[in-house]
Amino acid sequence: QVQLVESGGGLVQPGGSLTLSCTTSRNIFSFDTMAWYRQAPGKQREWVATINRDEITNYFDSVPGRFTISRNNAKNTVYLQINKVLPEDTAVYYCRGNALGFPPTWGQGTQVTVSS
Repeated sequence: QVQLVESGGGLVQPGGSLTLSCTTSRNIFSFDTMAWYRQAPGKQREWVATINRDEITNYFDSVPGRFTISRNNAKNTVYLQINKVLPEDTAVYYCRGNALGFPPTWGQGTQVTVSS
């Protein structure tokens, strides 16, 4: 069974930056698309961004330009860079792998807390 492992979360001050990583236990090309979601306290999980095999990216409309999704196929890793973080970016960030015809694969999540 393929596993996704997120890392890079933690406590960050407002205005700072961080990069989250999601590494697959198998070849990343086993997924058609890779995506990031987040779930803030007391809110539903929401989609943030997606990147496909051709590195075409899509972002949720309300996600500001401070977010950038990217991938390193050689490392089987997808990244989410967040710049100029705000307190409202506080959430658990999840990685999801999508393969046509199969249920999605989720990571365990990584906590991001923005606070001074």
